[in-house]
Amino acid sequence: MYVAIMGYGTVGSGVAEVLKKNHAHIVKKSLQDSLELKYILDLRTFPGDPNESLVTDDFNKILSDPEVKIVVETMGGLKPAYDFVLACLNAGKSVVTSNKELVAAKGIELLEAAKANNVNFLFEASVGGGIPIIRPIIQCLSANKITEVAGILNGTTNYILTRMFSDGADFEDALADAQELGYAERDPSADVDGIDACRKICILADLCFGKEVKPDSFSTEGIRDITKTDVKYAEAWGGVIKLVASAKAVNGGRNVSVCVSPALISGESQLACVSGVFNAILVRGNALGDAVFYGRGAGKLPTASAVVADVIDCARHLGRRKPFGWVKSPEGYVLPDDEFKGKFFVRCDSSFEEIADTFGKVEYINIEDPPENEKAFITPMITKGDLNKKCETLREVKSVIRVTDY
Repeated sequence: MYVAIMGYGTVGSGVAEVLKKNHAHIVKKSLQDSLELKYILDLRTFPGDPNESLVTDDFNKILSDPEVKIVVETMGGLKPAYDFVLACLNAGKSVVTSNKELVAAKGIELLEAAKANNVNFLFEASVGGGIPIIRPIIQCLSANKITEVAGILNGTTNYILTRMFSDGADFEDALADAQELGYAERDPSADVDGIDACRKICILADLCFGKEVKPDSFSTEGIRDITKTDVKYAEAWGGVIKLVASAKAVNGGRNVSVCVSPALISGESQLACVSGVFNAILVRGNALGDAVFYGRGAGKLPTASAVVADVIDCARHLGRRKPFGWVKSPEGYVLPDDEFKGKFFVRCDSSFEEIADTFGKVEYINIEDPPENEKAFITPMITKGDLNKKCETLREVKSVIRVTDY
């Protein structure tokens, strides 16, 4: 049996490396007589690379070759990845991808194409990199009714926030450090503005609740506005700030409430100790309770490990489809942002009397040498819509950050 790789960047080259390094073990696990890499699709050439002879810029070589049964897509983005993946599925080839943008935006169409052609479309590496999460959700936790999934899904932002807490760095310095170390791109927008985490929580929500959640169906907030002062208050409260993506079933499962934003997490939480570039995903089930999956959410070999595991799974299920996926969601399935409910951390210059008149009883947080006239507090449970209205009556609101209960 032959495999092709589309995209020979960090992850694609890692897949080739793992296939070669662990070849005998992978073939044995695949239950096939052989499993060989035949093509690598890329517009670039790679002089001196061990796989130089396999590189081609002609997609049709892969598409038309009946010996290629499994195609790995590590190109990234939607174009031309979507067209290529769809063509491969329609040609009767199983496809494995690490492309979270593709799965979040086009997953339902690609899963339907896989079903129609009795092949598989697998994407374990699209959410947690090297962290196993998709198989546990669809297999190990299948006896549970999952009520919520949440996590620290982006290693770049987690590294930046860890530096802000551990070293007292401000956002810009921590970001520059992350870029120098290769954790952040020159344009870090997808990470620090929450776009990457948004795509990942959509995939997790699709799997956990069985209905499609589109990335544009809720607002996404990144970490650019987190300050040293916010960090001081979080530490005084006994917690940390993390970029948290969450999806929760509400109204008896008729709706889902989705949020991607910075959040205060109690120091006692299993998520609070997740530092540096590590990620963690919490799944809350009605039988198990909370289960947390922890590890490296990105990186060449950790991500390649998850991709190759999917390749093995495709090989083991040749001619048989793994039955999982989700359906299109009805209008209004994702609750409007204003209906998101929780507690919130607020910093403002209003008086105690004004705060009490607006919010009632709140939990105040005190730090040494606070900015003049500033008050910081945790609100009672409130919808985001009501919170925004109440904040309009306060004087100079400087920060509003949600507070989690996990």
